[in-house]
Amino acid sequence: MGGNKTMHLVSLGCAKNLVDSEVMLAVLENAGYTPVEEPAQAGLLLVNTCGFIQPAVEEAVDHILRLAQYKGPETLLVVCGCLVQRYGEQLVEELPEVDLFVGINETVKIADLIKEITEAAKPALHLHPPRFLMTSSTPRRLATPFYQAYMKITEGCDNRCTYCLIPAIRGDLRSRTIKDLVCEAQRLEEEGVGELCLIAQDLTAYGNDLSHKETLPRLLEQLLRTTAIPWFRLLYLYPTSTNEELLALMAQEKRIVPYLDIPFQHVSDQILRAMNRRYTLEDLDRLVATIRRYLPECAIRSTLLVGFPGETEQDVFLMINCLERWHLDHVGVFQYQDEPECAAHRFADKISPEEKEERYDRIMNVQAGISAGNIKRFVGRVEPVLVEGVSAETELLLEGRTRFQAPDIDGCVYIADGRANPGDIVPVRITEAHTYDLVGEIIQE
Repeated sequence: MGGNKTMHLVSLGCAKNLVDSEVMLAVLENAGYTPVEEPAQAGLLLVNTCGFIQPAVEEAVDHILRLAQYKGPETLLVVCGCLVQRYGEQLVEELPEVDLFVGINETVKIADLIKEITEAAKPALHLHPPRFLMTSSTPRRLATPFYQAYMKITEGCDNRCTYCLIPAIRGDLRSRTIKDLVCEAQRLEEEGVGELCLIAQDLTAYGNDLSHKETLPRLLEQLLRTTAIPWFRLLYLYPTSTNEELLALMAQEKRIVPYLDIPFQHVSDQILRAMNRRYTLEDLDRLVATIRRYLPECAIRSTLLVGFPGETEQDVFLMINCLERWHLDHVGVFQYQDEPECAAHRFADKISPEEKEERYDRIMNVQAGISAGNIKRFVGRVEPVLVEGVSAETELLLEGRTRFQAPDIDGCVYIADGRANPGDIVPVRITEAHTYDLVGEIIQE
Protein backbone atom coordinates (compact mmCIF):
# COMPACT_ATOMS: atom_id res chain seq x y z
CA MET A 1 0.00 0.00 0.00
CA GLY A 2 2.98 2.28 0.10
CA GLY A 3 3.67 4.86 2.73
CA ASN A 4 0.25 6.57 2.85
CA LYS A 5 -0.89 5.61 6.36
CA THR A 6 -3.98 7.78 6.39
CA MET A 7 -7.49 6.45 6.90
CA HIS A 8 -11.04 7.56 6.27
CA LEU A 9 -13.57 5.67 8.41
CA VAL A 10 -17.34 5.62 7.87
CA SER A 11 -19.42 4.17 10.73
CA LEU A 12 -22.99 3.15 9.92
CA GLY A 13 -25.85 1.96 12.09
CA CYS A 14 -26.41 2.12 15.83
CA ALA A 15 -24.41 3.36 18.81
CA LYS A 16 -23.29 -0.21 19.52
CA ASN A 17 -21.70 -0.29 16.08
CA LEU A 18 -20.11 3.10 16.75
CA VAL A 19 -18.25 1.61 19.74
CA ASP A 20 -16.82 -1.06 17.41
CA SER A 21 -15.70 1.73 15.08
CA GLU A 22 -14.02 3.49 18.00
CA VAL A 23 -12.11 0.29 18.77
CA MET A 24 -10.89 0.02 15.18
CA LEU A 25 -10.00 3.70 15.14
CA ALA A 26 -7.77 3.26 18.20
CA VAL A 27 -6.19 0.04 16.91
CA LEU A 28 -5.33 1.68 13.60
CA GLU A 29 -3.99 4.85 15.22
CA ASN A 30 -1.77 2.67 17.42
CA ALA A 31 -0.52 1.08 14.20
CA GLY A 32 0.48 4.50 12.83
CA TYR A 33 -2.60 5.55 10.83
CA THR A 34 -3.87 9.12 10.85
CA PRO A 35 -7.59 9.85 10.31
CA VAL A 36 -8.50 12.27 7.50
CA GLU A 37 -11.83 13.93 6.69
CA GLU A 38 -11.60 13.56 2.91
CA PRO A 39 -11.64 10.06 1.38
CA ALA A 40 -9.56 11.32 -1.58
CA GLN A 41 -6.64 11.88 0.83
CA ALA A 42 -6.78 8.43 2.45
CA GLY A 43 -4.63 5.41 1.80
CA LEU A 44 -7.13 3.28 3.73
CA LEU A 45 -10.90 3.52 3.18
CA LEU A 46 -12.85 1.72 5.90
CA VAL A 47 -16.62 1.15 6.21
CA ASN A 48 -18.09 -0.35 9.39
CA THR A 49 -21.47 -1.56 8.22
CA CYS A 50 -24.95 -2.26 9.56
CA GLY A 51 -26.80 -5.14 7.94
CA PHE A 52 -29.85 -6.08 10.02
CA ILE A 53 -32.53 -4.95 7.55
CA GLN A 54 -32.63 -4.34 3.82
CA PRO A 55 -32.53 -0.51 3.96
CA ALA A 56 -29.36 -0.74 6.10
CA VAL A 57 -27.86 -3.23 3.63
CA GLU A 58 -28.59 -0.88 0.74
CA GLU A 59 -27.14 2.09 2.60
CA ALA A 60 -23.96 0.13 3.36
CA VAL A 61 -23.51 -0.96 -0.26
CA ASP A 62 -24.05 2.63 -1.44
CA HIS A 63 -21.31 3.86 0.90
CA ILE A 64 -18.93 1.10 -0.20
CA LEU A 65 -19.43 1.90 -3.88
CA ARG A 66 -19.06 5.63 -3.23
CA LEU A 67 -15.71 5.12 -1.47
CA ALA A 68 -14.59 2.72 -4.19
CA GLN A 69 -14.51 5.71 -6.54
CA TYR A 70 -11.56 7.06 -4.55
CA LYS A 71 -9.48 3.94 -4.92
CA GLY A 72 -6.09 4.14 -6.54
CA PRO A 73 -3.33 1.55 -6.98
CA GLU A 74 -2.00 2.34 -3.49
CA THR A 75 -5.38 2.51 -1.73
CA LEU A 76 -7.13 -0.24 0.24
CA LEU A 77 -10.90 -0.51 0.67
CA VAL A 78 -11.91 -2.50 3.77
CA VAL A 79 -15.46 -3.45 4.80
CA CYS A 80 -16.24 -4.56 8.36
CA GLY A 81 -19.15 -5.31 10.63
CA CYS A 82 -22.64 -6.74 10.48
CA LEU A 83 -23.03 -6.78 6.70
CA VAL A 84 -19.94 -8.99 6.44
CA GLN A 85 -21.12 -11.19 9.31
CA ARG A 86 -24.47 -11.70 7.59
CA TYR A 87 -23.44 -12.23 3.96
CA GLY A 88 -19.81 -13.41 4.05
CA GLU A 89 -18.71 -15.08 0.81
CA GLN A 90 -21.57 -13.52 -1.14
CA LEU A 91 -19.99 -10.08 -0.67
CA VAL A 92 -16.63 -11.27 -1.98
CA GLU A 93 -18.33 -12.21 -5.24
CA GLU A 94 -20.55 -9.14 -5.55
CA LEU A 95 -18.12 -6.41 -4.43
CA PRO A 96 -14.80 -7.02 -6.21
CA GLU A 97 -13.81 -3.41 -5.46
CA VAL A 98 -13.20 -4.39 -1.81
CA ASP A 99 -9.77 -5.63 -0.73
CA LEU A 100 -10.65 -7.01 2.70
CA PHE A 101 -13.85 -8.13 4.45
CA VAL A 102 -13.79 -8.42 8.24
CA GLY A 103 -16.53 -9.85 10.48
CA ILE A 104 -17.43 -8.52 13.90
CA ASN A 105 -15.21 -11.02 15.70
CA GLU A 106 -12.01 -9.59 14.20
CA THR A 107 -12.41 -5.83 14.65
CA VAL A 108 -9.71 -5.67 17.31
CA LYS A 109 -7.28 -7.35 14.86
CA ILE A 110 -7.99 -4.93 12.03
CA ALA A 111 -4.44 -3.50 11.76
CA ASP A 112 -2.83 -6.93 11.54
CA LEU A 113 -5.36 -8.11 8.95
CA ILE A 114 -4.71 -5.04 6.81
CA LYS A 115 -0.98 -5.62 7.04
CA GLU A 116 -1.46 -9.21 5.89
CA ILE A 117 -3.58 -8.25 2.90
CA THR A 118 -0.87 -5.95 1.56
CA GLU A 119 1.35 -9.00 1.31
CA ALA A 120 -1.20 -11.51 0.02
CA ALA A 121 -3.74 -12.03 -2.70
CA LYS A 122 -6.87 -9.91 -2.66
CA PRO A 123 -9.73 -9.93 -1.78
CA ALA A 124 -9.61 -11.60 1.65
CA LEU A 125 -12.44 -12.60 3.99
CA HIS A 126 -12.00 -13.03 7.75
CA LEU A 127 -15.22 -14.38 9.19
CA HIS A 128 -15.68 -16.43 12.37
CA PRO A 129 -18.55 -17.11 14.80
CA PRO A 130 -19.41 -13.99 16.86
CA ARG A 131 -17.72 -14.49 20.21
CA PHE A 132 -15.74 -11.29 20.74
CA LEU A 133 -16.43 -9.26 23.89
CA MET A 134 -14.48 -6.06 24.44
CA THR A 135 -12.95 -5.26 27.82
CA SER A 136 -11.65 -2.14 29.53
CA SER A 137 -8.20 -2.95 28.11
CA THR A 138 -9.45 -2.97 24.52
CA PRO A 139 -8.08 0.12 22.72
CA ARG A 140 -10.77 2.73 22.02
CA ARG A 141 -10.74 6.30 20.72
CA LEU A 142 -13.98 8.22 21.19
CA ALA A 143 -15.67 9.43 18.03
CA THR A 144 -18.30 11.26 20.07
CA PRO A 145 -17.68 14.69 21.64
CA PHE A 146 -15.33 14.42 24.64
CA TYR A 147 -18.13 15.02 27.15
CA GLN A 148 -20.38 12.16 26.00
CA ALA A 149 -19.71 8.47 25.44
CA TYR A 150 -21.42 5.13 25.01
CA MET A 151 -20.44 2.11 27.09
CA LYS A 152 -21.42 -1.29 25.69
CA ILE A 153 -22.11 -3.58 28.63
CA THR A 154 -23.05 -6.73 26.70
CA GLU A 155 -22.78 -8.26 23.25
CA GLY A 156 -25.35 -10.42 21.49
CA CYS A 157 -28.92 -11.25 22.49
CA ASP A 158 -30.96 -14.23 23.68
CA ASN A 159 -34.46 -12.84 23.04
CA ARG A 160 -35.05 -14.44 19.61
CA CYS A 161 -37.70 -12.06 18.29
CA THR A 162 -39.10 -13.47 15.04
CA TYR A 163 -38.32 -10.33 12.98
CA CYS A 164 -34.74 -9.82 14.21
CA LEU A 165 -31.38 -11.07 12.93
CA ILE A 166 -29.31 -9.82 15.84
CA PRO A 167 -28.74 -13.21 17.53
CA ALA A 168 -27.73 -14.69 14.15
CA ILE A 169 -25.30 -11.86 13.44
CA ARG A 170 -24.09 -10.87 16.91
CA GLY A 171 -24.44 -14.21 18.70
CA ASP A 172 -25.76 -15.13 22.12
CA LEU A 173 -25.69 -12.82 25.15
CA ARG A 174 -22.22 -12.10 26.53
CA SER A 175 -21.93 -9.77 29.56
CA ARG A 176 -18.87 -7.89 30.77
CA THR A 177 -18.12 -7.97 34.50
CA ILE A 178 -18.99 -5.09 36.80
CA LYS A 179 -15.32 -4.72 37.72
CA ASP A 180 -14.32 -4.34 34.07
CA LEU A 181 -17.10 -1.84 33.33
CA VAL A 182 -16.20 0.25 36.36
CA CYS A 183 -12.62 0.38 35.10
CA GLU A 184 -13.73 1.67 31.70
CA ALA A 185 -16.13 4.21 33.24
CA GLN A 186 -13.35 5.60 35.44
CA ARG A 187 -11.09 6.02 32.42
CA LEU A 188 -13.87 7.75 30.47
CA GLU A 189 -14.43 10.09 33.42
CA GLU A 190 -10.73 10.97 33.38
CA GLU A 191 -11.11 11.85 29.68
CA GLY A 192 -13.84 14.37 30.54
CA VAL A 193 -17.03 12.37 29.92
CA GLY A 194 -20.00 13.96 31.71
CA GLU A 195 -22.74 11.84 30.17
CA LEU A 196 -22.28 8.08 29.94
CA CYS A 197 -24.92 6.18 27.97
CA LEU A 198 -25.14 2.49 28.85
CA ILE A 199 -26.02 0.48 25.76
CA ALA A 200 -26.74 -3.13 24.88
CA GLN A 201 -29.25 -4.97 22.75
CA ASP A 202 -31.13 -5.43 26.03
CA LEU A 203 -29.69 -3.68 29.09
CA THR A 204 -32.01 -5.60 31.42
CA ALA A 205 -30.48 -8.91 30.30
CA TYR A 206 -27.12 -7.80 31.69
CA GLY A 207 -25.58 -10.51 33.84
CA ASN A 208 -28.01 -13.30 32.90
CA ASP A 209 -25.06 -15.29 31.59
CA LEU A 210 -22.79 -14.65 34.60
CA SER A 211 -22.71 -17.24 37.35
CA HIS A 212 -22.53 -14.68 40.16
CA LYS A 213 -25.73 -12.96 38.97
CA GLU A 214 -24.44 -9.48 38.35
CA THR A 215 -27.42 -7.26 37.47
CA LEU A 216 -28.08 -3.85 35.99
CA PRO A 217 -29.02 -2.26 39.37
CA ARG A 218 -25.81 -3.66 40.94
CA LEU A 219 -23.77 -2.29 38.04
CA LEU A 220 -25.35 1.15 38.39
CA GLU A 221 -24.73 1.19 42.14
CA GLN A 222 -21.04 0.51 41.56
CA LEU A 223 -20.76 3.12 38.80
CA LEU A 224 -22.36 5.70 41.08
CA ARG A 225 -20.08 4.77 43.97
CA THR A 226 -16.81 4.69 42.03
CA THR A 227 -17.21 7.67 39.67
CA ALA A 228 -18.49 11.24 39.81
CA ILE A 229 -19.93 11.22 36.26
CA PRO A 230 -22.95 13.59 36.46
CA TRP A 231 -25.32 11.81 34.03
CA PHE A 232 -25.89 8.11 33.40
CA ARG A 233 -28.42 7.31 30.66
CA LEU A 234 -30.04 3.90 30.01
CA LEU A 235 -30.72 2.96 26.39
CA TYR A 236 -32.63 -0.15 25.22
CA LEU A 237 -34.43 -2.04 28.00
CA TYR A 238 -36.83 -4.98 27.66
CA PRO A 239 -40.36 -4.12 28.92
CA THR A 240 -40.99 -6.98 31.35
CA SER A 241 -37.46 -6.82 32.76
CA THR A 242 -37.65 -3.11 33.59
CA ASN A 243 -38.48 -3.83 37.22
CA GLU A 244 -39.28 -1.88 40.36
CA GLU A 245 -35.79 -2.41 41.79
CA LEU A 246 -34.33 -0.47 38.86
CA LEU A 247 -37.01 2.24 39.01
CA ALA A 248 -36.56 2.68 42.76
CA LEU A 249 -32.80 3.12 42.27
CA MET A 250 -33.41 5.73 39.56
CA ALA A 251 -35.83 7.60 41.82
CA GLN A 252 -33.21 7.63 44.58
CA GLU A 253 -30.14 8.44 42.49
CA LYS A 254 -30.51 11.69 40.56
CA ARG A 255 -27.35 11.05 38.54
CA ILE A 256 -29.26 8.36 36.64
CA VAL A 257 -31.22 10.68 34.36
CA PRO A 258 -35.02 10.20 34.28
CA TYR A 259 -35.03 8.71 30.80
CA LEU A 260 -35.84 5.16 29.68
CA ASP A 261 -35.59 3.78 26.14
CA ILE A 262 -37.90 0.73 26.14
CA PRO A 263 -38.79 -0.70 22.70
CA PHE A 264 -42.43 -1.91 22.90
CA GLN A 265 -42.48 -2.91 19.18
CA HIS A 266 -46.26 -3.36 19.24
CA VAL A 267 -49.32 -3.27 21.51
CA SER A 268 -51.54 -5.99 20.02
CA ASP A 269 -51.38 -9.25 21.97
CA GLN A 270 -51.66 -11.37 18.84
CA ILE A 271 -48.87 -9.45 17.07
CA LEU A 272 -46.66 -9.53 20.18
CA ARG A 273 -47.08 -13.33 20.34
CA ALA A 274 -46.16 -13.61 16.67
CA MET A 275 -43.11 -11.44 17.32
CA ASN A 276 -42.10 -13.71 20.24
CA ARG A 277 -42.19 -10.70 22.56
CA ARG A 278 -42.87 -12.03 26.05
CA TYR A 279 -45.56 -9.62 27.26
CA THR A 280 -49.08 -8.36 26.61
CA LEU A 281 -50.77 -4.98 26.36
CA GLU A 282 -51.78 -5.38 29.99
CA ASP A 283 -48.11 -5.72 30.90
CA LEU A 284 -47.29 -2.54 28.97
CA ASP A 285 -50.10 -0.61 30.66
CA ARG A 286 -48.81 -1.76 34.02
CA LEU A 287 -45.21 -0.82 33.13
CA VAL A 288 -46.09 2.72 32.04
CA ALA A 289 -48.12 3.23 35.22
CA THR A 290 -45.29 1.88 37.39
CA ILE A 291 -42.71 4.14 35.74
CA ARG A 292 -44.97 7.14 36.29
CA ARG A 293 -45.43 6.16 39.93
CA TYR A 294 -41.71 5.97 40.67
CA LEU A 295 -40.56 8.64 38.21
CA PRO A 296 -43.38 11.07 37.39
CA GLU A 297 -41.08 13.21 35.22
CA CYS A 298 -39.39 10.34 33.39
CA ALA A 299 -39.11 10.66 29.62
CA ILE A 300 -40.11 7.38 27.99
CA ARG A 301 -38.80 6.63 24.51
CA SER A 302 -40.05 3.59 22.62
CA THR A 303 -40.07 2.06 19.15
CA LEU A 304 -43.04 0.61 17.29
CA LEU A 305 -43.04 -1.68 14.26
CA VAL A 306 -45.91 -1.28 11.80
CA GLY A 307 -46.88 -3.65 9.01
CA PHE A 308 -45.91 -6.90 10.72
CA PRO A 309 -47.51 -9.94 8.99
CA GLY A 310 -51.10 -10.34 10.17
CA GLU A 311 -51.44 -6.79 11.49
CA THR A 312 -55.00 -5.52 11.09
CA GLU A 313 -56.58 -2.08 11.02
CA GLN A 314 -57.89 -2.85 14.49
CA ASP A 315 -54.31 -3.36 15.66
CA VAL A 316 -53.34 0.04 14.24
CA PHE A 317 -56.28 1.75 15.95
CA LEU A 318 -55.23 0.05 19.19
CA MET A 319 -51.71 1.42 18.76
CA ILE A 320 -53.05 4.95 18.27
CA ASN A 321 -55.28 4.55 21.33
CA CYS A 322 -52.30 3.47 23.44
CA LEU A 323 -50.16 6.39 22.30
CA GLU A 324 -52.95 8.80 23.18
CA ARG A 325 -53.30 7.20 26.64
CA TRP A 326 -49.62 6.82 27.47
CA HIS A 327 -48.33 10.20 26.20
CA LEU A 328 -44.83 8.84 25.55
CA ASP A 329 -42.21 11.53 25.03
CA HIS A 330 -40.35 10.03 22.08
CA VAL A 331 -41.43 7.27 19.68
CA GLY A 332 -39.51 5.89 16.74
CA VAL A 333 -41.75 4.16 14.18
CA PHE A 334 -40.36 1.62 11.72
CA GLN A 335 -41.88 -0.34 8.87
CA TYR A 336 -41.51 -4.12 9.08
CA GLN A 337 -38.80 -5.48 6.78
CA ASP A 338 -39.29 -9.03 5.53
CA GLU A 339 -35.85 -10.56 5.97
CA PRO A 340 -35.57 -14.12 4.49
CA GLU A 341 -33.44 -15.42 7.38
CA CYS A 342 -36.04 -14.43 10.02
CA ALA A 343 -38.86 -16.66 11.24
CA ALA A 344 -41.44 -13.97 10.42
CA HIS A 345 -40.55 -14.32 6.73
CA ARG A 346 -42.61 -17.54 6.71
CA PHE A 347 -45.70 -15.90 8.20
CA ALA A 348 -48.84 -15.40 6.11
CA ASP A 349 -50.91 -12.24 5.62
CA LYS A 350 -48.10 -9.94 4.57
CA ILE A 351 -48.84 -6.22 4.48
CA SER A 352 -48.27 -4.35 1.21
CA PRO A 353 -45.56 -1.67 1.06
CA GLU A 354 -48.22 0.97 0.36
CA GLU A 355 -50.23 -0.03 3.42
CA LYS A 356 -47.12 -0.07 5.62
CA GLU A 357 -46.26 3.43 4.45
CA GLU A 358 -49.78 4.70 5.17
CA ARG A 359 -49.80 3.17 8.66
CA TYR A 360 -46.34 4.59 9.36
CA ASP A 361 -47.47 8.10 8.38
CA ARG A 362 -50.59 7.81 10.49
CA ILE A 363 -48.74 6.74 13.64
CA MET A 364 -46.02 9.36 13.15
CA ASN A 365 -48.59 12.14 12.76
CA VAL A 366 -50.38 11.09 15.96
CA GLN A 367 -47.12 10.95 17.91
CA ALA A 368 -45.95 14.33 16.59
CA GLY A 369 -49.01 15.92 18.15
CA ILE A 370 -48.44 14.09 21.42
CA SER A 371 -44.77 15.09 21.55
CA ALA A 372 -45.64 18.71 20.81
CA GLY A 373 -48.13 18.69 23.70
CA ASN A 374 -45.78 16.94 26.11
CA ILE A 375 -42.85 19.28 25.57
CA LYS A 376 -44.86 22.39 26.49
CA ARG A 377 -44.63 21.41 30.15
CA PHE A 378 -41.02 22.58 30.20
CA VAL A 379 -41.82 26.21 29.35
CA GLY A 380 -41.08 28.40 32.38
CA ARG A 381 -39.02 25.74 34.11
CA VAL A 382 -35.30 25.81 34.83
CA GLU A 383 -33.59 22.64 33.64
CA PRO A 384 -29.96 21.51 33.74
CA VAL A 385 -28.70 21.41 30.15
CA LEU A 386 -25.58 19.72 28.81
CA VAL A 387 -24.09 22.26 26.41
CA GLU A 388 -22.87 20.75 23.13
CA GLY A 389 -21.50 23.89 21.48
CA VAL A 390 -22.52 26.32 18.78
CA SER A 391 -25.76 25.34 17.07
CA ALA A 392 -25.68 23.71 13.66
CA GLU A 393 -28.59 26.00 12.72
CA THR A 394 -26.88 29.33 13.39
CA GLU A 395 -23.71 30.60 15.02
CA LEU A 396 -25.86 33.00 17.06
CA LEU A 397 -27.16 30.16 19.26
CA LEU A 398 -25.65 27.54 21.51
CA GLU A 399 -27.14 24.05 21.52
CA GLY A 400 -27.54 21.46 24.23
CA ARG A 401 -29.77 18.77 25.72
CA THR A 402 -31.82 18.31 28.88
CA ARG A 403 -31.84 15.09 30.89
CA PHE A 404 -34.94 14.16 28.89
CA GLN A 405 -33.19 14.22 25.48
CA ALA A 406 -30.75 11.51 24.40
CA PRO A 407 -27.92 12.29 21.96
CA ASP A 408 -28.61 12.04 18.23
CA ILE A 409 -32.15 10.62 18.46
CA ASP A 410 -34.21 13.25 20.32
CA GLY A 411 -34.62 17.01 20.06
CA CYS A 412 -32.33 19.64 21.54
CA VAL A 413 -32.32 22.94 23.43
CA TYR A 414 -31.40 26.08 21.51
CA ILE A 415 -29.77 28.51 23.94
CA ALA A 416 -30.52 32.08 22.88
CA ASP A 417 -28.76 33.91 25.71
CA GLY A 418 -25.76 33.23 27.95
CA ARG A 419 -22.29 31.77 27.63
CA ALA A 420 -20.98 28.27 28.31
CA ASN A 421 -18.41 25.82 27.04
CA PRO A 422 -19.09 22.44 25.41
CA GLY A 423 -19.49 19.84 28.14
CA ASP A 424 -20.76 22.30 30.76
CA ILE A 425 -24.01 21.44 32.52
CA VAL A 426 -25.76 24.76 33.18
CA PRO A 427 -29.19 25.90 34.41
CA VAL A 428 -31.38 27.03 31.53
CA ARG A 429 -34.78 28.72 31.78
CA ILE A 430 -36.99 27.29 29.04
CA THR A 431 -38.84 30.04 27.15
CA GLU A 432 -40.28 28.25 24.09
CA ALA A 433 -41.32 24.75 23.05
CA HIS A 434 -41.60 23.43 19.50
CA THR A 435 -42.61 19.92 18.37
CA TYR A 436 -39.36 18.27 19.49
CA ASP A 437 -37.02 21.15 20.46
CA LEU A 438 -36.85 23.73 23.24
CA VAL A 439 -35.50 27.28 23.41
CA GLY A 440 -34.07 28.83 26.57
CA GLU A 441 -31.54 31.11 28.21
CA ILE A 442 -28.76 30.36 30.63
CA ILE A 443 -29.30 31.62 34.17
CA GLN A 444 -26.08 33.24 35.28
CA GLU A 445 -25.29 32.17 38.83
